[in-house]
Amino acid sequence: MRIQWQPYVWNEPHPLDSQVLDQLEQQWGVRLPELYREIVSTHQGMGPEPCAFDVGTGNDAFSVLLIVSTDSEKEPYSISKAHQVLQPHVPAGIFPFALTPGGEYLCFDYRDSPAQPKVVLVSMEMTIYPVADSFTVFMAGLYNG
Repeated sequence: MRIQWQPYVWNEPHPLDSQVLDQLEQQWGVRLPELYREIVSTHQGMGPEPCAFDVGTGNDAFSVLLIVSTDSEKEPYSISKAHQVLQPHVPAGIFPFALTPGGEYLCFDYRDSPAQPKVVLVSMEMTIYPVADSFTVFMAGLYNG
């Protein structure tokens, strides 16, 4: 299914220079999935349609891609701010990339594979739920909920 990206944080797209993603990778010490790099470069701060995904025995929704660029007015949607919030509460190797409508985080999980992170949901209680074996599988599995 083809994904349409809708404005969320800003009213218009905010393209991202690949050097900003390179800096994020250096800061985190990981290699971001190529599909994620492609998508966030043109759609940071936007929400996908369809947006539903399965987690545990139910489903949730992918609300918005966190922004990688610096915008102090949009700090609640900042990938860096989200990482600061999560870091003390989750194991090393978990990095946020998106939010759900309930304020939970979709994250890359590099704990088992530094080359191919899984996608997990980190709940408000900081419980980690598996979602998909890769970002590509996750994006391909989004559906209308």
